[in-house]
Order: sequence, then C-alpha cells, then structure tokens
Amino acid sequence: MTKISFANSNNPDIEMSAILNLPEGFDETRKYPAIVVTHPGGGVKEQTAGTYAAELARAGFVTIAYDASYQGESGGELRQLENPYIRTEDVSAVIDHLTTLPFIDTDRIGAAGVCAGAGYTANAAINDRRIKAVGTVSAVNIGSMLRNGWEGEQPSEAAMPYIEAGSAARSSDAAGNPVAQMPMAPLKEEDAPNKELRQAWEYYHTQRAQCPTAPGWGTARSLTQLITYDAFNMAETFLTQPLQIVAGSEAGSKWMSDDLFERAASSDKAFHIVEGANHMMLYDGQQYVAEAVSVLAPFFKKHLAA
Repeated sequence: MTKISFANSNNPDIEMSAILNLPEGFDETRKYPAIVVTHPGGGVKEQTAGTYAAELARAGFVTIAYDASYQGESGGELRQLENPYIRTEDVSAVIDHLTTLPFIDTDRIGAAGVCAGAGYTANAAINDRRIKAVGTVSAVNIGSMLRNGWEGEQPSEAAMPYIEAGSAARSSDAAGNPVAQMPMAPLKEEDAPNKELRQAWEYYHTQRAQCPTAPGWGTARSLTQLITYDAFNMAETFLTQPLQIVAGSEAGSKWMSDDLFERAASSDKAFHIVEGANHMMLYDGQQYVAEAVSVLAPFFKKHLAA
C-alpha cells in the first residue's frame, strides 16, 4: 500500500491523492490487471473504498482508491464540491494515470464503487470503454436518491426546493458569503430519519470510521447539478460491459441497484444479494464485506483475465 499523487488529466491544476495497492509477490516487470475503486459521496479513500481496494489487491489485482477532486487530500477549490459530472470524470482521470504505469495491462482495467461511488462508476463505464468490467456495492444513483428519497418513495417534482436551494447557494457564494453547505449524511445522530441512516452518521462521525479529511458536508451549490443527474443515463444502450451488483437485502437503497440491473444493456450481468445486510453494513461489516469480495474477486478475475 503506497500513497501516491498525480495531476488530474481533466484539470492539471488539481493534484489527485490516492492509495495504490499492489498484490502479494508483485513483480514490476509483469503486466497486471487493475481496478479503480471510487468512494461514496462524503467519503474518502481511507474508508470503505480503501477497504475494498485492499481486499481486491489480495486477490491479485493492482487497485487504486482515490480522493475525489475537491475532497479529501486531493486538490481543488471550492472544497467539498460534489459535482457529479466531475466525480464521474475523476474515474476516467484515474484510469488515465493507470495507463502511464508500466506494470498495468491497459486492456484489463476494471472499476468498482460503493454507494454514490458505485453510481459514478457505472456512469464512467457508460462513457469510457477502457473499463472492461464493473462492480457495484450498495449502489446509489445520487440524483435519483435526492429526487426520490432514500427508499424511492417521493415523486421527482418534490425535489424542486433543492434546486431552488442550490441556486440560492450559488448566489450567496458569489456574493462572498461563507460557502453554503449541505450534509452528505446526517451530521448529528438526531438528524438521522431512520435506523439505517443513523448508521451513516455513526460511520462518518464516530470512531467507527471517522476521518479528519471527511467533514461530512458538501457545497450546497452542488444541488444544481445533483438533482437532475442520472448516473445510469443511457445505460440501456452503452453499459454493455460485464456487471456485478452487490446489495444488502435490508438496504433502503436497494431499489437503485434494482434499477441499474434492469437498465444495463450488458448481456453478462449478475445481482448478488447479501442476506441480512443493510446499506451501511456493506461498508465495513466484516462478514458482509467478505461476502461481497467473495463475489467481486472471481467476477473481476473472470473478466480481466489475460
């Protein structure tokens, strides 16, 4: 495990921070398959993305978990910007970097993500044919979630106030006021609307997994992009790569994994349900992560084989 940095090819002024994991017995003269692992909205590379990246490296892959532009230890201003189009392009920027490494087989690159990172990963695969296989864990289409609610129960038009709030935040920011913020997950225990999202507060804001580079908020101006974003846009036509979805049977967010599975054009797609797990349990629950990896590792081995 090595911390690295490199210029973001989409914006060379932004220095990306990442953790590169090498498989046991690594030989720099060989060519290895690689997997890019993308973190949830509000998360950083040291949290669940780093957990999955480390586990997949043990399965024989070079893996890279990175901080999104404007977040974590990566550069960029405004801090904590959560522009979904930039988040999606970050996946391809990391792949750009991987293609410059002599020990990476550029024809064997896969991508995985957790929560909103899974949605960004799917969107990146729709746009970037260098991604040969896609794995998702507790997938969230962040636009759908903000429009329709955690369990998909709201009509999209109910999200109009969020667009209004994002627009007002942009004007406030432009006027020189302190940057308007919004929570990416409950910032306080009492803010959690249900037991499952209480675990999101616990994950990000207690010793369970809190990290000083993950403050838990995003820029409110991001709502003007997030609300209308569809991570699975054109999946019916262009998401043709092999796809392995993993979600918990008890996850309120499972409907978004169902949607991805239904919409993806891939003729080679599978959906593994982890019985008894909710959304957050797949972040760090030892038995649940182990089950997810037991599905993802052979999937990537099959589709990133030499």
